[in-house]
Amino acid sequence: MSDNLVDQARLCEWMDKEGLGAGPLENLKRLTGGTQNILLSFSRAGRPYVLRHPPKTTIADGDETMRREARVLAAIADTDVPHARLIAACGDPGVIGAAFYLMEPVDGFNATVALPPLHAGDPAIRRQMGFEIVDAVAKLGRVDAIAVGLSDFGKVENFLTRQTSRWKSQLDGYARFTEWDGPDALPGVDVIGHWLETNCPASFTPGIMHGDYHLANVMYRNDGPQIAAIVDWELATLGDPLIDLGWLLATWPGDDVDQARLPVTPWDGFPEADELVEYYAAHSSRDMNGLLWYKVLACYKLGILLEGTYARAAAGKADPGVGRMLHDQTIFLFQRALRWLEQNA
Repeated sequence: MSDNLVDQARLCEWMDKEGLGAGPLENLKRLTGGTQNILLSFSRAGRPYVLRHPPKTTIADGDETMRREARVLAAIADTDVPHARLIAACGDPGVIGAAFYLMEPVDGFNATVALPPLHAGDPAIRRQMGFEIVDAVAKLGRVDAIAVGLSDFGKVENFLTRQTSRWKSQLDGYARFTEWDGPDALPGVDVIGHWLETNCPASFTPGIMHGDYHLANVMYRNDGPQIAAIVDWELATLGDPLIDLGWLLATWPGDDVDQARLPVTPWDGFPEADELVEYYAAHSSRDMNGLLWYKVLACYKLGILLEGTYARAAAGKADPGVGRMLHDQTIFLFQRALRWLEQNA
């Protein structure tokens, strides 16, 4: 990839072979938002495109991530799951320097960036926005992974029993940053880990997981409360879709959230977490009896992931301000998990 966003000549040559228009790329620009992966928009022969590729610094893993993302988008093309429509994919990094895919632009907005006047001015619309984000992930959980060709997209054997040890191992690995405060600074880390190990659901129904499902990873329609697309599929896998619901609930504001930390403003009108659970249960055949485990796991996993930045910051390898902010969020998540366990004791 060249410094001017992308090797346009190579991309055009590839698009020619794919039968995707003719002539030069027009209005090429980088899109902001999303994750570290790079999004470029352009048009060719009057058709708009969005190109997604990994950054140069993570191409080794990023190429496979792009291939997996494109595979998921292709698999759900004929389902009712809201997503950006895949146009074509190139798994060969030799074309532009990294694997990439082209998709149709999404006509929508990210609620965590700003609400348009329509949504900001109507609590009833915001209430429905809450139910719509649950509806979208329930639709994903209903997709028959085998029927859409994703039977080998993840290792479902012992998927749930592997979770706690996997993330405990990640946390233990931070000890290499000797300046880090250590796991003892995290409230209830051992209590939560032990509870997760001893209360793991005995079975589950495999399905497609997004892997990082929360408000920042969906786009809403501009003309109403519906989801325009679920985005950022880099962690998608075959596993237990209830983990996505647990992740949404772990990141959903409640009475314990400082008003200054709300992901969307204004927040009034959005449903309570319990209402989201009721909605999911009404739109899914999955067994919800063990939902507490999924909620606590989400707090545990997300907290450990965030703590990694704090550990690196303590060693001078990440921004200290960001590290402290994420550490505070980790503390909150572990405290939230402990409260949930106490309430359900």
